Amino acid sequence: MDKTLHHKHIEERENVVILFAGDSGDGIQLTGSQFTDTNALFGNDVSTFPNFPAEIRAPQGTLAGVSGFQLHFGSVEIFTPGDQSDVLVAMNAAALKANLSKLKKGGIIIANSDGFDPRNLRLAGYPEGAEPLHDGILANYTVHAIDVTKMTRNALADVQLGMKEKDRCKNMFVLGFINWMYSRSLDNSEAFLQRKFSKQPDILEANHRALQAGYNYGDTSETFTTRFEVKPAPMPKGTYRSITGNQGIALGLVAAAQRAGLDLFYGSYPITPASDILHELSRHKNFGVKTFQAEDEIAAICSAIGASYGGALGVTASSGPGIALKGEALGLAVMLEIPLVVINVQRGGPSTGLPTKTEQADLWQAVFGRNGEAPVPVIAASTPIDCFEMVFEAAQIALECMTPVMLLSDGYIANGAEPWRFPQAKDLGAIKPPFVPPVIASSDAGGEKRSLFHMTEPFLPYVRDERGVRPWALPGQAGMQHRIGGLEKEDRTGNVSYDPVNHEKMVRLRADKVARIADRFRPIRLDSGPDRGDLLVVGWGSTYGAIRTAALRLQEEGHAVAHVHLRHLFPFNKGLRDLLKRYDRVLVPEMNSGQLRHMLRAEFLVDARGLNKVQGLPFTSEEVHAAAMELLRTPTPAEA
Repeated sequence: MDKTLHHKHIEERENVVILFAGDSGDGIQLTGSQFTDTNALFGNDVSTFPNFPAEIRAPQGTLAGVSGFQLHFGSVEIFTPGDQSDVLVAMNAAALKANLSKLKKGGIIIANSDGFDPRNLRLAGYPEGAEPLHDGILANYTVHAIDVTKMTRNALADVQLGMKEKDRCKNMFVLGFINWMYSRSLDNSEAFLQRKFSKQPDILEANHRALQAGYNYGDTSETFTTRFEVKPAPMPKGTYRSITGNQGIALGLVAAAQRAGLDLFYGSYPITPASDILHELSRHKNFGVKTFQAEDEIAAICSAIGASYGGALGVTASSGPGIALKGEALGLAVMLEIPLVVINVQRGGPSTGLPTKTEQADLWQAVFGRNGEAPVPVIAASTPIDCFEMVFEAAQIALECMTPVMLLSDGYIANGAEPWRFPQAKDLGAIKPPFVPPVIASSDAGGEKRSLFHMTEPFLPYVRDERGVRPWALPGQAGMQHRIGGLEKEDRTGNVSYDPVNHEKMVRLRADKVARIADRFRPIRLDSGPDRGDLLVVGWGSTYGAIRTAALRLQEEGHAVAHVHLRHLFPFNKGLRDLLKRYDRVLVPEMNSGQLRHMLRAEFLVDARGLNKVQGLPFTSEEVHAAAMELLRTPTPAEA
């Protein structure tokens, strides 16, 4: 092997975007996630975008069956998975056809030549006689055609597996080659295979051999004379791991329960793209986590409400269709004024819509989607690592303010990955539920939880403190019996009341409590740009990376453009009104038809303009940049 190294030129790159694409059975998501983990452990900043069909086994070889995984890694700070890729790995003809437009001119194509036979070309919709790898249509790219299937089979010739099982190792050959191409060690992937297939020695051996064969092919091939190197990014010291948004939510919930000294109960019904929260939480029973897969969405939220009534941190999650089913029970939690965290990992809608594609169209559902006057705090995560912090805050608000809280994520955040530095317990905020005596709950912060309320005789479950928060009495506490249920409460006593004046009073008290939650928010701050100027770009959720990248570019070009990203969507941060007034123009990019824009216009009477995309795909930074430039060229009323 050493004899071949002398002719390999190593070229340093600041950042690289690779798009892995193939049939949905080719293991593309595993290949991408493994290379992501390797780069994150190496010290690169990374951002990913998995994109796959909704069908469990989509039609093989067709455009509808293409699965993709885009990875952006670098020695600099990374905010998006990249607008276009530098390298396209295409396992078949459909993968090339579906993704060629996403490859930069002059980019590298690594194609599995076995996936370009007449049958695959026909399934991909190429005209009769077309040979895209050889007929010149790819003249603007550097094309490397490798018979991955044949080489994988050769490497596994004496392994006691069937041909179908051997062909499943093609993705490991590709992973080995890409690791060679970017000067990465195979150690991380080999350790992963050992963990995954430790009880299946033949499959373990096959994957190990395929991985090593791909690496050796790059090392010995005369075709590939250049390797690339991307140095580690200058990141704060600490212990890092690659984390997806769903994993961040799960770990944030565990941390919140520990800080509150409570058990965590998670009631859920599986739904894409929220299911991985359940999978991750089920691994943490050692932290007092109880996971329950309910028979439906209604049972899931009701079980979480019951757990909260019993003194646990009750949590449920779903996507838009499931949140619709949970609506009545969420209103019950509002009426009870009981802690509850509801997570909506948004996807394309309406109805079952686009199960594996991302969208931000559930904002109005979150803020307004219940019968009656039922205000619920709504907050949003903006990146995979932000999910940890925001779900911790959601639990903190729910437990300390005795209210349901909804956290908005989406499929882009949920499945995307970033390097995450493990937080220290001392850096996490305290969580102090308003228990009434004689409840004493343990706390990892030390000491006992003291009640914020004085005992009354008889016990009044809906008496309130200065924040409008009622006490939390648990079942079985002597002298603290009180009514529960969805019928309107009498002020202070909680008894059933049909009195019209009392009803209006209780509606206002519940709304006032939620409005006061804005008092606890951190002061609003710009993500970048001047504190006043020509344009403010306002975003929320997963548009963060595209907006930040575009805003920084606009600022470098000399434009007075700023970017603010909202984490608190209901109630709004108190400083938002003044901030909006300091700019001549406001642009709101959203993956919906303009829901936040409507809310801003209604609340603050600002002429907010929208950039809207409802394609199941995230924004590119170029799209945001172009919309900002167009708005900057539009005269304001004062200029007209």
